Amino acid sequence: MPRLLFLAHRIPFPPDKGEKIRAFHILSHLAKHFEVDCGCLVDDPADEAHIATLRAQVAHLEAVRVRGQALAALRHLRPGRPLTWGWFRDARLAAWVARGLTGGRYDAVFVYSSAMAPYVMAWPRHPHGQRRVLDLVDVDSEKFAAYAATGRFPMRLIHKREARTLLSLERKAAALFDHALFVSQAEADRFLSLAPEAAPHVGFLENGVDFSRFDPAGVYPDPLPDGGLKIVFTGAMGYAPNIEAVTWFARVMLPMVQARHPAARFVVVGQNPAPQVRALESLPGVVVTGTVPDVRPYLAHATVAVAPLQLARGIQNKVLEAMAMARPVVATPQAFEGIHATPGRDLLVADGPKRFAEAVAAVLDGEHPALGQAARAAVLAGHDWNATLAPLDAMLLHGAPARH
Repeated sequence: MPRLLFLAHRIPFPPDKGEKIRAFHILSHLAKHFEVDCGCLVDDPADEAHIATLRAQVAHLEAVRVRGQALAALRHLRPGRPLTWGWFRDARLAAWVARGLTGGRYDAVFVYSSAMAPYVMAWPRHPHGQRRVLDLVDVDSEKFAAYAATGRFPMRLIHKREARTLLSLERKAAALFDHALFVSQAEADRFLSLAPEAAPHVGFLENGVDFSRFDPAGVYPDPLPDGGLKIVFTGAMGYAPNIEAVTWFARVMLPMVQARHPAARFVVVGQNPAPQVRALESLPGVVVTGTVPDVRPYLAHATVAVAPLQLARGIQNKVLEAMAMARPVVATPQAFEGIHATPGRDLLVADGPKRFAEAVAAVLDGEHPALGQAARAAVLAGHDWNATLAPLDAMLLHGAPARH
């Protein structure tokens, strides 16, 4: 069996948040065809409990525990180098990667995120040939550009610099890999508008959803058993776009919805809620759960799932999972990007607070009784992991073109 090096900026297990969901499913898929050595960083003490489980799924796991990454980023700061480079740089992991690459151990390399690309970029391919694929997922430099556009001094200047230097890294990395992948065609096209020279290498690999896990036929006890209308949001609640989304909904749109449905509750489900998210609990009808062992019971008992994201990149797993659970979903256009579904039939897409609140209230009114079943049918047809990941086999085993 051929050998593959798989690098990820965070341990790709458990698949309980966006970046880990995609990484885990790709790793699991590649392990069917390759003997996989996985190298990753472990920056959350809670993730250390999962190292043994992941180690059993690969040929070798090099999981390096790191702390104090902000200081590391500043220590490695150089002109033209993004903070991201130093944040995810570790000398121990770099030495392990170097030994494998210079020793000709690997027939193929898969790198997850631009942050990990420098670990590979410095080393030439082994003479016998070696396919290299970089999964950029999103245009991360654009995310920092968006932060810079709306941020305050001094973070505005820091984000502006990060956007510029990270784009330079993304462009260099895309040129040095056989394939540079994004999560959707829209993300790939956006990158090509910034880096047209990368066209021969750029493609996309869409997200899927685990239908056997997110199955509405399962038995899920109600975690909030006092009943009522539940509006549910799921996601990592220390992540800036999610913080912004739930704050916007709770403070601006929820009062509009409660004017028609006074008992409606907004349930924010996700780990590590930031202080401004916790503060939302002081508002009428807002529940912040913090970390939960399983998001599925919250989705199963949701009257409607919402994705009021204003800053969103790529395909939102939270939308796919809610749809797979046959829940009515209301999303902003940004959260809908890349989803293979028809607005109005499979989910509701609404722009602006008034329209978004009206769409949520309409679902609570019972105006869209078939929306949930249509949602599941749409993701079953358009977001099956087996189908979305199939092109990787050709890229890494046979060197087929990136676009599909």
